[in-house]
Amino acid sequence: DTVFEIGAGQGIITNELLKKCRSVIAFEIDTNLFDKLSQRFQDNKTLELRFGDFLFHNLPNQPYKVFSNIPFNITSAVIKKLTQASCPPEDAYLITQKEAAKKFVGKPYDNKNSQTAILTKPWFDMEFSYEFQRSDFFPKPNVDTVLLRIEKKSDQLIDRDNKRQYEDFVSYTFNQFKPNIGESLSEIFGKQKINNLAQKLNIRATSKPSELDFRDWLSLF
Repeated sequence: DTVFEIGAGQGIITNELLKKCRSVIAFEIDTNLFDKLSQRFQDNKTLELRFGDFLFHNLPNQPYKVFSNIPFNITSAVIKKLTQASCPPEDAYLITQKEAAKKFVGKPYDNKNSQTAILTKPWFDMEFSYEFQRSDFFPKPNVDTVLLRIEKKSDQLIDRDNKRQYEDFVSYTFNQFKPNIGESLSEIFGKQKINNLAQKLNIRATSKPSELDFRDWLSLF
């Protein structure tokens, strides 16, 4: 595999990836760390070091994967870049803060589905591949940490031609100043039609958008 690493740091993960991968493309934004990485791996032809911010680099058009202990403060930006890319990674493993990861994964790891989770589920499977102990790190962090896996679905549940419509539908429903999906959607479809549809799909019209399972969203769409 060709594997991207975001924030190579001291090169600890980089060194392990080089033992397994056909090629590694590692990003580092810190000048001192980049210089140390360049010196440490100067004889390794499998590694391509890139200096700068990963968020401003173009992603490839050919298959690739990602494995990285990303800076927690850019978790949302990294996941958004990867999942919204025209050519997203086939598979990605990101070490992230657990609470942030729950927002992207939603149910069953969280007790609700965020708008972000519902927007990505048609095209990606997300799971906690591993849950770390705080003692696994030095210095010990003050938050719980997981290895979040983001795997591109082999069969997309919604065609890319309908992607924009799906995103608009979900975003509209989540962001209405209404207490539930019945009230939110009745302004478009009419209250009677929404109530009939909810009954047919075995969905409570009084449910909040975050309470619906992903399959319920697919059925509604």
